[in-house]
Amino acid sequence: MEVSYFPGCSLHGMAAEYDESLQAVCETLDITLRELADWNCCGASSAHFLDDELAVRLSARNLTIADREGRELLIPCAACFQRLKHADKELRKDAARWVGQPYRGKTAIYHVNEFFDRPEHLDAIRRKVVRPLRGLAGVAYYGCLSQRPAKVTDSQAPENPTSMDRLMRAVGMEVRPWSYKTDCCGASLPLTRPDVVRRLSGKLFEAAEEAGAECLVTDCPMCQSNLDTQQADIKAEQGKQYNLPVFYITELMALAFGHGRVDRWWKRHFVSPTALLQSKGLWGNDHA
Repeated sequence: MEVSYFPGCSLHGMAAEYDESLQAVCETLDITLRELADWNCCGASSAHFLDDELAVRLSARNLTIADREGRELLIPCAACFQRLKHADKELRKDAARWVGQPYRGKTAIYHVNEFFDRPEHLDAIRRKVVRPLRGLAGVAYYGCLSQRPAKVTDSQAPENPTSMDRLMRAVGMEVRPWSYKTDCCGASLPLTRPDVVRRLSGKLFEAAEEAGAECLVTDCPMCQSNLDTQQADIKAEQGKQYNLPVFYITELMALAFGHGRVDRWWKRHFVSPTALLQSKGLWGNDHA
C-alpha cells in the first residue's frame, strides 16, 4: 500500500523521533510512505493568526500536490492536519479562488490515529505485535488540534475520541480512563507565556496520576514537547514532582513490533522512559 505523506516541519526537526518511529511502523505493516514532492510549511501555528488568506494558500498548495498524486494523505502532526483539513474545506467551496485550477478533492486526509485505527490496519497491528506492552498503564492524550473544531477536523467524537485508545490496547497496554483527553496543554505558548503552559500541563500531569497512569501517549509534536519539557520547570516553580514519560503512539507501536534500537528515540526525551520500561520487563540489555 502506498500513501502520500506530509511530515511538516516538526517531524523533520524537533519531532524526528515521531517521523522515525512512524516510518518504522509503516515498514512493518508494509505501508510505503511517499513524501509529498516539494511540500511547503503549512503555516502552523502562526499563519492563521496573522493572515487568513496566507494560511489557506500555504496549505492549499500542498493539497494540490496531493490531489495530483491521487493517493490517501497521511499527516501525523496535529497542527498540520488541522490546517490542511481547513484548506481542503475552502478548496472544495471555491478552488479557483485559492489555486486557480481544478481541485478534485478526492484525496482522503488522515491523521495518524484515524489512519491506523481502520479495521484492516488495526488487525495487522495486532498480528505484528511480538512484545505486548502488558503492565504498562497510560492515558491517551489527543490534545486540541486533531479533534476541534469538528466542522474542520470531521471528528466524530471531538470531546471523547477513542482511536488512540484502541491502538494502545492493540499493542497490549492498559488504557486508563480520564476526562482530559482533549484539554489544552498550552499549545504554542511556551516562549511567550510559559506560566500558562506550566499551569495547563500541570493539571494534565495531576489528572494522569490520579487516573493511575505511568505515562502519557500523544499524537501531536507540540503536545509532546510541552508535556515532556515542562515537568522540571513545574517542580522548580511549584515543588510538585512528576516523572511521567510522554510517548508518541508510534514509538510504542514500534516497541511492541520488536523494532531494534528504539532507544535512540528515548534519548531525545527530556523525561527518560528507560527506567519505567525496564521495570515492566519491556526494555533492557537483551532488547538492545
